[in-house]
Amino acid sequence: MRLLLDTHIFLWYLAASRKLSKSVLTRIEMADVVYISAASIWEAGIKIKQGRLEANIDDLYVGIASSGFVELPISAKHSVMAANLPEHHRDPFDRMLIAQAMCEPLKLLTADILLQQYSELVEVV
Repeated sequence: MRLLLDTHIFLWYLAASRKLSKSVLTRIEMADVVYISAASIWEAGIKIKQGRLEANIDDLYVGIASSGFVELPISAKHSVMAANLPEHHRDPFDRMLIAQAMCEPLKLLTADILLQQYSELVEVV
């Protein structure tokens, strides 16, 4: 299975948060490939600067490879898909993650129930 982690799922994973159940952790660890979008690092960087997230952006970047995950760049194809999505959710970062999941295709793990409206590839955990 190929997974894409939503930003908060990635942050919870790095922090070994109890917000992630053992079954979700097992799925992440057993996945063939786990992707972290460049959009997630960008989003985290913005939230850090706004004081809405306490983290070190360099640690998040390094955390991709040190976790055995793969960085997923943003392509023009992803951007077109994001622009054409219905307006169920207005957050541009979440829209990009949805677009990437749909284009690649990847199972997107998220805690945001609103994202389920877009695709069966979205799984709320």
